[in-house]
Amino acid sequence: MTPEQFFKCLADETRCRCLLLIQQELELCVCELMAALDESQPKISRHLAQLRKCGLLEDRRQGQWVFYRVSPELPAWMVSVLQQTLTSNADYLQTNLTRLQAMGDRPERVNACCA
Repeated sequence: MTPEQFFKCLADETRCRCLLLIQQELELCVCELMAALDESQPKISRHLAQLRKCGLLEDRRQGQWVFYRVSPELPAWMVSVLQQTLTSNADYLQTNLTRLQAMGDRPERVNACCA
């Protein structure tokens, strides 16, 4: 993937926030991203599909739910850009993280909405 392709994939706010939230939390399901971004399931799923198509995310199934994580195949410079963006812009995701945490603690959230 070229730098142009990487940045084009992140040019949309929803895709950028999804990827950064997943980078921050290591793994999230669609319901968690819906809560964090206050967006509909079709919109979140569409953007996650685009991020998967770009090669930025990979997924795993657990029953009927799909969990997403940043692809371990990303070049080091892409991982560095994502991590530096998180580190340098702590307040960018604050509202999203607050919404995510309002769902309850992670193990219960996974069992309640995603199992």
